Amino acid sequence: MANTEWRNQTPIVEFILLEFGDLRKLQFPLFLLFLVIYIVTMAGNLTIVVLVVANRHLHTPMYFFLGNLSCLETCYSSTILPRMLASLWTGDRTISITSCIMQFYLFGCLAGTECFLLSMMSYDRYLAICNPLRYAALMNTRACIQMAAGCWISSFAANSIVAYLIFQLTFCGPKEIDHFFCDFTPLIKLSCSDTHLLTLVDFSFSAICALPPFVLTLASYVCIITTILRIPSTTGRQKTFSTCSSHLIVVTIFFGTLIIVYMVPPVNTPIELKKIFSVFYTVLTPLFNPLIYSFRNKEVNISLRKSVRKFMPV
Repeated sequence: MANTEWRNQTPIVEFILLEFGDLRKLQFPLFLLFLVIYIVTMAGNLTIVVLVVANRHLHTPMYFFLGNLSCLETCYSSTILPRMLASLWTGDRTISITSCIMQFYLFGCLAGTECFLLSMMSYDRYLAICNPLRYAALMNTRACIQMAAGCWISSFAANSIVAYLIFQLTFCGPKEIDHFFCDFTPLIKLSCSDTHLLTLVDFSFSAICALPPFVLTLASYVCIITTILRIPSTTGRQKTFSTCSSHLIVVTIFFGTLIIVYMVPPVNTPIELKKIFSVFYTVLTPLFNPLIYSFRNKEVNISLRKSVRKFMPV
């Protein structure tokens, strides 16, 4: 009904991101907070990428996917945080329609890729723990490259179709997007075009990009935990679980917040609470990933110390 009433209005050319509301007194503290988060996120993830590339003993399937994940997180953070920092610094919350759609497109591509990559990492741990005799044969270099490429290409292909359909929409107002970045639902609410086909396509691709990886990840960890519980010695169980505990933490944070934001009925969840959970998977997950993997991973810690000693000899 609202879409019909907007048809005769003049199309708009820019949006206003309401972000976290009218927090003028907290604008500078928020800027400093997100600036520190962005710097630490970039430094941590780029460090892991360099370590995986430079250290030969990290040239294994697990660290190959970890390097892909860290590379993705640097892009993920750069899709949202620089725009937010500029807004907090200048007070200018406007964003052009083209920039908004491109931000959503890149965010969707990278979020979908992360779902696929996390499931591939779960599958890698499943094979290593539950089927160790066939692990080397199944997770060879060619297979790893093909799986990683499939993760990136599938997500970018699906989101390219959604982005193309969004570019065909006309936006007539209001101009305000009640979010800190251009997400799908707040964006299409401002369109005065018919969005039924677009909504159906987006739902279908979102289900494909999220549900199969989630089910594969869940099934992998059910098998992993079952196998670990069968190990007779406590030391053996702890040692085996330590190889996948870091990944399990990352998976829980990422999929947990995604489910809360996108699957819990909006009637029961205040918009401000959804923004907080959105901060977790868009801002804090890329920050936590290198910290979790470096502090809880012995091989990454050893490689980091060797690299520091090499370039900064005592």
